[in-house]
Amino acid sequence: MNDFAEPLARLIDELKRLPGIGQKSAQRIAFHLERAPREEAERLATAIVDAKDKIRLCSVCNNLTESDPCAYCSDSGRDPSVVCVVETPYNAIAVEKTREFHGQYHVLHGALSPLQGIGPDQLKLKSLIERLKSGKIRELIIATNPNVEGEATAVYLSKLIKPLGVKVTRIAMGIPVGSELEFADEVTMLKAIEGRREI
Repeated sequence: MNDFAEPLARLIDELKRLPGIGQKSAQRIAFHLERAPREEAERLATAIVDAKDKIRLCSVCNNLTESDPCAYCSDSGRDPSVVCVVETPYNAIAVEKTREFHGQYHVLHGALSPLQGIGPDQLKLKSLIERLKSGKIRELIIATNPNVEGEATAVYLSKLIKPLGVKVTRIAMGIPVGSELEFADEVTMLKAIEGRREI
């Protein structure tokens, strides 16, 4: 026997499929939606359907967009000769929050992970190579995540792109601002030492 009425149980099951949402969070969200006015639930449902219907990939950088090309690629104030490669669209947003990067992006939509069956063919690499062959890009900044998959992707990209004569750089990694050295693991400390700069 199910603890919840069938429609509520189905809603909880669907919410659990979302990343970062477990059983208890799904239950809290489901009960919140059940108690909320119908208009609130309808606004949420409409927003989900609109996002699915209206959002597509930019034909230049593969970022999520409503218009093609996206706002980053169509912005004449951005430098098209510097491209930051990221794994996901929300990684581009993280870079944007610095307000210091004024180039364009290329979204891979993943990272190399042989154990999960993700190889080069599953990433958005063909369009990146085409952009590089145009000769308009002078620097490629690889901003993949600092984990095994992100590092493997960065190394692969570097080996793939360097023969094309484009400068390839990797974002610096190391000790987070506001933390203490005693809590840093060996790899983080090593990356901080390797990425040091003159002051």
